[in-house]
Amino acid sequence: MSSRHVPKALLPWAMSVLGLSDGDLVPHLAVVAGDASNRRYFRFEVASQTYVLVESPPSTEKNEAFLRVDALLDIAGVKVPAVLGADLDRGFLLLEDLGDQLLWPALNTVSVDNYYTLAFDVLSKMAAVKTRGTGLDPYDRSLLGEELGRFQQWFVQGLLGYSPNPSEQALLDTVFERLISSALEQPTVLVHRDFHSRNLMLAGAEGLAVIDFQDAVVGPVTYDLVSLLRDCYIQWPVERVQAWVRSYRNRLCSQGLLADADEALFLRWFDWMGLQRHIKVLGTFSRLYLRDGKSVYLDDLPLVIQYVLQIADQYAEQEPVFADFSAFFSQRLAPLIMTQDWGKIR
Repeated sequence: MSSRHVPKALLPWAMSVLGLSDGDLVPHLAVVAGDASNRRYFRFEVASQTYVLVESPPSTEKNEAFLRVDALLDIAGVKVPAVLGADLDRGFLLLEDLGDQLLWPALNTVSVDNYYTLAFDVLSKMAAVKTRGTGLDPYDRSLLGEELGRFQQWFVQGLLGYSPNPSEQALLDTVFERLISSALEQPTVLVHRDFHSRNLMLAGAEGLAVIDFQDAVVGPVTYDLVSLLRDCYIQWPVERVQAWVRSYRNRLCSQGLLADADEALFLRWFDWMGLQRHIKVLGTFSRLYLRDGKSVYLDDLPLVIQYVLQIADQYAEQEPVFADFSAFFSQRLAPLIMTQDWGKIR
């Protein structure tokens, strides 16, 4: 949690939104676990009702986008925190309290099928959203390329201290172009961009609630699916993941939300989308440590690396450039990774 002071106006503002006067008992703000952003979350209780108060600096956070996507998902039937008040100039938000039950600790080999079915319910609702006119940005070549560029800047050079030579740079450029092209050939839907077990909450009879959606875009149909099934914080057997992918594809087809993508093509889209995402995540998690001082994300790098190598090796025979990428990773980067405190690949 950031050490910066809580703005003095934050709680009085929330009290005024709730219609409480200065004479009412002033509640205590309790810190709620934060995320990778500069936002800070606090819980307080009034008249046996709890609320979440957010300090979300407008200079760095997408508060208008949060409000827009919150409303869009709510209309689509997705459970999201109700917005009770917002001061965009100061970056203050007053939200419904969804509790503390993240999906992540509830997942195990017995519970996962039921919870992922609930997650598929959410994903299919998001896939049905008509995105034209929503103001959502496209997950275009520029954004996909920027994300992949984090790998070299923050992971390879920043964290590991390695500078690729010209032939290695050409290899990375080629791999990235293949991944971007695969992403852009997919049908597009509303994409959360971090649809994983730490951004899904147990909401009782309402199924799963979704949080941290302010970065939503219009992009590839498999992106959120790979965020869920190849979660950076929990791993499942390959066979089970592939069965879930097939199941979700069949659901989309039955709902008329997917056409002209047979099972083999959809699985390839999914795998290559995962490779793009996890290469990006290596850079993003490294940046969170090097730039923002958030070392906790280093502990998740080994699983992400495992995902990267798994898919690169799986497609190495039919895609020689992936074989070359895997060799570059193993020969140039792996020895440097093993010198890191976090570097024992699972």
